[in-house]
Amino acid sequence: MASNFNPWFCLICFFFLAGLATSSSFISYDALDAHGGSSRTLLQMKKACNISFENLDYSVLTDKCKGPQYPAKPCCDAFKEFACPFSDAINDLESDCASTMFSFINLYGKYPPGLFANECREDKNGLDCQNVEQSKKSGGVQIAATQSSVLMLTAGLTVLLIQLF
Repeated sequence: MASNFNPWFCLICFFFLAGLATSSSFISYDALDAHGGSSRTLLQMKKACNISFENLDYSVLTDKCKGPQYPAKPCCDAFKEFACPFSDAINDLESDCASTMFSFINLYGKYPPGLFANECREDKNGLDCQNVEQSKKSGGVQIAATQSSVLMLTAGLTVLLIQLF
């Protein structure tokens, strides 16, 4: 019995799996260090960030991470709560999302340079965003990404069912 696979089906399955694989659940250390500005990037223009960090509510950070001591646990938990919904954009080192986000964090929180990069260390992949309570004030992107994944899953299953029958 010969197998009859449609090339369109294989193509759709490929994009479906690629979409699932690109979702990030960590904030890399490279992204944490991206705001430092210590390296020269002559002729290396970064693409503009598609997240409007200037319009976000930074109170999740400013309410929980207070100086002059800046205790590591509350500050890192607050940072993860704020930043994890944007982990894919922040980890994209070809965009200016990380530096833009840190510029606004420092503007609104008046934090010392490198506070989060130096204090917030977890494992070799970076900061783990798996079990972070998402802030309702900054979680809109996370909700949209979840709905997008569900839509892709539904479309993939629909194509599979059509292919089988």
